[in-house]
Amino acid sequence: MDFSGLFAQLLNGLAGASTLFLVAAGLSLIFGVMRIVNFAHGSFYMLGLYLAYSCVERLADAIGFWPALLLAPLAVGLLGAAVEVLLLRRIYRAPELLQLLATFALVLVIKDAALWLWGPEELLGPRAPGLEGAVDLLGRRFPAYDLFLIAVGPLVLGLLTLLLTRTRWGTLVRAATQDREMVGALGVNQAWLFTGVFALGALLAGLGGALQLPREPASLELDMLTIGAAFVVVVVGGMGSLPGAFVAALVIAELKAVCIWLGVQEVAGVELSFSKLTLVVEFVVMAGVLIWRPWGLMGRPQAAARSVGAPEAPLRRAGRGAATAWAALLLALALAPLIVGQSSYATVLLTDIAIAALFAASLHFILGPGGLHSFGHAAYFGLGAYGAALLVRGLDWPMPAVLLLAPLAAAAGALLYGWLCVRLSGVYLTMLTLAFAQITWAIAFQWDGLTGGSNGITGVWPPDWAAQGAVFYWLVLALSAVGIYLLRRMLFAPLGWALRAARDSAVRADAIGIDVRRVQWAAFVVAGLLAGLAGALYAFSKGSVAPDALSVTKSVDGLVMVLLGGMHTLAGPVVGAGVFTWLHDSVARSTSYWRALLGGIMLVLVLLFPQGISGFAQVWQARAAIKNKATGARHE
Repeated sequence: MDFSGLFAQLLNGLAGASTLFLVAAGLSLIFGVMRIVNFAHGSFYMLGLYLAYSCVERLADAIGFWPALLLAPLAVGLLGAAVEVLLLRRIYRAPELLQLLATFALVLVIKDAALWLWGPEELLGPRAPGLEGAVDLLGRRFPAYDLFLIAVGPLVLGLLTLLLTRTRWGTLVRAATQDREMVGALGVNQAWLFTGVFALGALLAGLGGALQLPREPASLELDMLTIGAAFVVVVVGGMGSLPGAFVAALVIAELKAVCIWLGVQEVAGVELSFSKLTLVVEFVVMAGVLIWRPWGLMGRPQAAARSVGAPEAPLRRAGRGAATAWAALLLALALAPLIVGQSSYATVLLTDIAIAALFAASLHFILGPGGLHSFGHAAYFGLGAYGAALLVRGLDWPMPAVLLLAPLAAAAGALLYGWLCVRLSGVYLTMLTLAFAQITWAIAFQWDGLTGGSNGITGVWPPDWAAQGAVFYWLVLALSAVGIYLLRRMLFAPLGWALRAARDSAVRADAIGIDVRRVQWAAFVVAGLLAGLAGALYAFSKGSVAPDALSVTKSVDGLVMVLLGGMHTLAGPVVGAGVFTWLHDSVARSTSYWRALLGGIMLVLVLLFPQGISGFAQVWQARAAIKNKATGARHE
């Protein structure tokens, strides 16, 4: 083996680790102090690169390359402060996952803003003055700018350490990382502390992006690519630990460098492509660390939150009026193709909504009543879809048998992943579900012989009898309705009561004899089974399946549906799936900047209806009933 090549790859890894650390350091501060899963952090990185391109292009001749470049992270930091003051500060008392929905909406808005300002093409900036050349190291030429980046990471770590250990503001930040409720109880203005932390985190992300200007082109895809890697570094290193983030960035970047250096190797007579592992190695590391040490390499277990939100109203069975309304809705949906046309686009859209409703309801089963926050529910949706595609294309099985057996593949995945996930809680459980979903996605993306790789599997169409008119739509509607009904019934069965007891107080549930882990594990399997059924129906409705069915974006779509409709209402996932799918479809067809419009609508809904659309409707109905009762009492 060429060890000079290994040395060069390790140096490349160090340069990448510095950039990754800058992004992860900001996310770690925000994550540690504010407990916000900030999906927009990758967008701040992307904006830093785009703004650096514009600043250097227009101002470099007047003020110099480096001053122009450093204006970009300052602008991103100011944007971060504005986001915290104008948006996040308004929803601090809302559930933490609602803040995720708000930051995801920001991702959509920022992406289209960048598209409008800079266009769809990649933009490559100029070389850094004085660092254009290369240095000879062990007979290889290594870019001088990459050596500069290697030095930036430790320098920024040192400056942040001084800020956090030698200033009063830094002391407050460290205290809030350990126990933010106590900091508030001592009279510290948490609002402005949060603003400063969020602005600093955004500035660091913008700096990481700006410093990439001489190294890589600005691209609209950098936001989601960056946020996934940053999440991994934060969780592996330990939430709120800057040294941990630095160590984790080094470990992950160097592991990727070694995989690239190894390339294709023969092991026990089998050729293995280690370079393909670069897509998944960080998630394998994260899964291993979370299972071994849930709070990260250099983190500490989170202190239990002392403040609690408003108590959640107990779930109630549907009354006669609600049951009649659901039956009327189901009947209207069944008759819709006869009104709008059995082959119309509206029927296709209703099919998508029914599948989305089943997927969202399966996620809601563990998310709301179960309190198990999952970022990887698309794993089970995708396993069901791929299971259906492989049974149809590989074994030529009939659709009824496929719809019966394909969900079992998803249930098997939930059985395995759930057994490991239920050993964790909070954000650590969330990140472990994300890791397993990404590992599943990477397998599907790279196993060309079985899954078709990035091209997926095509030709998965319903048989002739189901393709006629609206027969397939009625089948989807019936199976989705039965699946949602079964989930609702299970919530009022012993499993559902035990699941909610474990969510509200795992210690008390265990004390009265409930096997908390077994109950949560069973819930994972049930949710995975029905998500797999939704995935199998999706494969037949689209005629194909691709790795996108397993992606983080698909998991986030499910979360958005549940949160948009209302996490603590039984109707929430159905309402959210209908609204989100309809908005996504109608907005995408009406404008080129559909992401910004969709994100803006989601932000308005978050601010106006923080309890979700269905939750708001229930609150309004309860207030109306109280008002009517009071009015009647006065008349008497």
